[in-house]
Amino acid sequence: MDPLSEILTMLRPRNVKTGATDASGDIAIRFPPHRGMYYYAMLDGACWLTLEGEPPLRLMKGHCVLLPSGRSFQISSDPALTPVDASVWLQSRRNGQVVTYGEGGECFICAAHFDFEGADASLLLSVLPPIVHLGNEEDQAAMRWALERMMAELRAPRAGTDLLVEHLSHLILIQALRLHMAEQDGARAGWLSALGDPPVATVIEAVHAAPARRWTVEAMARIAGMSRTVFALRFKASVGLSPIDYLIRWRMLLAANALKRPRETISSAAFSVGYESESAFSTAFKRVMGCSPQSYRKSAQAQQSTF
Repeated sequence: MDPLSEILTMLRPRNVKTGATDASGDIAIRFPPHRGMYYYAMLDGACWLTLEGEPPLRLMKGHCVLLPSGRSFQISSDPALTPVDASVWLQSRRNGQVVTYGEGGECFICAAHFDFEGADASLLLSVLPPIVHLGNEEDQAAMRWALERMMAELRAPRAGTDLLVEHLSHLILIQALRLHMAEQDGARAGWLSALGDPPVATVIEAVHAAPARRWTVEAMARIAGMSRTVFALRFKASVGLSPIDYLIRWRMLLAANALKRPRETISSAAFSVGYESESAFSTAFKRVMGCSPQSYRKSAQAQQSTF
């Protein structure tokens, strides 16, 4: 499995909510800090997106954005307007519903919100840009079709709706990230941008293929065809982490995923990612995940029992 597919396999969408707004006139809605990720597709007209800490972004017909940072944001016809809280705006909206504001006809925007199973999702989302903005019209028809199909399923649920909505949300996410990889200019560091840097991507693929191997920076540099120093600098510039820090983080994400399985032991999870000492594994796990393997396993299994 390629690294992008492998990473996204861990992002299991749940609690998917969709809707659309057909608006005219002045409108401003503020969304508070959130878990998971928002996706917006501008099907007609234009509006402003203002993400906390970022300059306002003009969304035009055909544009799509992903918001993975969890920061508060505002959707408006004018960034200077005083916004209405989203809880007021959305309190009577049903999942999958299209709501008309004013007379409609000026701005039509579809939205979806995905929450993700597992605390490790935040580690994966945190290395994405705060706004993944797709302005290129090419290849976006599939994404818009998926969102419209998702809305239709949620408006009129049938047998298999839950699984279909989950797969459609994955399709939207994968397609958006692929388009972002094609459009990105390398200015931002992160695993997504790094997959567009061939020597670094080759090393990431090798690490993902054999996470338990006794990796060294020298071994990674040989795969990249570079000196140790040049490789380490390029990897850090591209990924935002040193090669060893990336390796440890990836190992802990794999271990966390393993610990969600009922019969997995801490020792077997540690061994599967290259640790012979349970103590050393527990120390590394707590540093990356913020809790002990035992606490993580109990929390993850309790969460799964509520689904």
